[in-house]
Amino acid sequence: MEIKREHQINFWYIIAAFLGVSLIQDLLYQPTHLKTIPYSEFEQLAEQGKVTDIVVGSTTITGTYKIGEVEPAASTGQAASPPSQPQHFQTYRVPPELAATLSKDKLPFSGAAPPGLLETALGWILPSAGFLLLWMFLIRRMAGQGMGGLMSVGKSKAKIFVEKDTKTTFADVAGIDEAKDELRELVSFLKHPASYGRLGAHVPKGVLLVGPPGTGKTLLARAVAGEAGVKFFSISGSEFVEMFVGVGAARVRDLFEQARQNAPAIVFIDELDALGRARGTLLPGGGGHDEKEQTLNQLLSELDGFDPSAGVVLLAATNRPEVLDPALLRPGRFDRQILVDRPDKKGRSDILMVHLKKIKLASGVSVDAIAALTPGFTGADLGNLVNEAALLATRRDAEAVTLDDFTQAIERIVAGLEKRNRLLIPEERDVVAHHEMGHALVAMSLPRVDPVEKVSIIPRGIAALGYTMQRPTEDRFLMDRAELMNRMTVLLGGRAAESLFYADVSTGAADDLAKATNIARSMVVRFGMDPRLGQVTYEPEATPFLGGGAEWSPRRYGDATADAIDTSVRELIDVAFKKAVEILDANRGLLDEAAKDLLAKETFSREDLKKVAAQLSPVGSRKALKDAVSG
Repeated sequence: MEIKREHQINFWYIIAAFLGVSLIQDLLYQPTHLKTIPYSEFEQLAEQGKVTDIVVGSTTITGTYKIGEVEPAASTGQAASPPSQPQHFQTYRVPPELAATLSKDKLPFSGAAPPGLLETALGWILPSAGFLLLWMFLIRRMAGQGMGGLMSVGKSKAKIFVEKDTKTTFADVAGIDEAKDELRELVSFLKHPASYGRLGAHVPKGVLLVGPPGTGKTLLARAVAGEAGVKFFSISGSEFVEMFVGVGAARVRDLFEQARQNAPAIVFIDELDALGRARGTLLPGGGGHDEKEQTLNQLLSELDGFDPSAGVVLLAATNRPEVLDPALLRPGRFDRQILVDRPDKKGRSDILMVHLKKIKLASGVSVDAIAALTPGFTGADLGNLVNEAALLATRRDAEAVTLDDFTQAIERIVAGLEKRNRLLIPEERDVVAHHEMGHALVAMSLPRVDPVEKVSIIPRGIAALGYTMQRPTEDRFLMDRAELMNRMTVLLGGRAAESLFYADVSTGAADDLAKATNIARSMVVRFGMDPRLGQVTYEPEATPFLGGGAEWSPRRYGDATADAIDTSVRELIDVAFKKAVEILDANRGLLDEAAKDLLAKETFSREDLKKVAAQLSPVGSRKALKDAVSG
């Protein structure tokens, strides 16, 4: 149970006042002239007729001494002076049977005094207050551990970042200029809402940020709040759902009510797919959950009901828009979808400039060179890269971070940590050396292939016994059939080298074969690059499967087509493998010599690879490429 602080103060004031009044009443209840006498003395006085005005209560007997009678002294038994005014007394009752028994022995006796009002109040209040305090402590402890309070189960858990806490602005967001330009309109609306209604237009009710993980969707939402200087309500979609049906809907209502009360404000729901999955499907992971469906229904109602001119803007983010309910994405709810994609080379340079301000960079380090080494990296990946490079420079007690630190950091992120304690037997090291040099020689022989940056036989990561690093020179968004064939040929260069120098092949090409097979299958079933199967895609839209990110796709073609697909995939891989063997067979001596040098050095740098490339034989390389493409 959650009690506000001012309510707690009032509650304790009431208890303190009640106890104070009880104490005063208990102290002033009896007049000062009321005297308490033993019950045995009262019996004697009653027998002698010296008392009058007897009042018998449940536990006490009160009365008055007769005028003119001498009041005996209860303690000494000596006579006292005659009273100047009537004297009152009281005694505590004793059960008649017990009193009769005690009177036989002529012994003084008296009953026990009942508890006072203060004692009674304390006897009830203190245990109750102690139990209440213990209960509050336990409930708050459970709430701190994520179990929530009983009375706050329907309250929104959204955190409010006021302007002084939201220091993030568009200056802190780089590499996604298109998304920033789209959101500047929201900032203008939040700052000047009146100017947007002069022509009848209204700001979109909801804006959905879509993009891969780590591209800066949450950072971008906070930057909007920081630029506009408004309150920022942030909550994850999974925080709406509890085990009690109806709790999520109550939290949605409470969240929007808080936003209206604090308008202008931004409501940001992260991981919207945890809340807004498509309803009514029998597939695992979609629909069938009463709590999720009721929560989604309430969100849809709130989006329909709130006034855009009220100054509340809803932002949401997801990396899986394909699983969202269609009713959530229709106009009038999420009116606008903004793609927050992986940055291009220029975007990566801008992001690196933001992160490089936090470290001490060596002179002469080119940001563009680092950006060229990191195709496909997101903003989060680049932030991690800068931090890893700074850690590497710190370990070697350097004064600044160099380009070599960034190169090693990229290797750690892409290939994993070095495993120098993983000792290989000489035969295995020899196979790995020939395998990696096979990749390198094939890559250096074919055109339109990413240049080879480094070759190493130092084990890295979980299973990599060696690696060949290629550096793209530019970002590519389209690839033709020749480039895809080249990629497969390079991937199969390691297996081709093993087939030339050893009686049998090893398991070291498992990952290469998987990648080559994926490329070949995509060429056949997705890109329509097999003339026998025609310009048809045989891969239907995948349906998301619950757990693990797996996908389930029904097959929509017959067995004959499936056989043709398998045959085409195998033929493409066979052609690429034969061309790799042809290139390496023409350079067999160079391959063996370079592999022996690699065994001694363990790593070939760019300069070492340039020396090897200068000795490559051009025999069959260009022709092999042309034949592979035409085949």
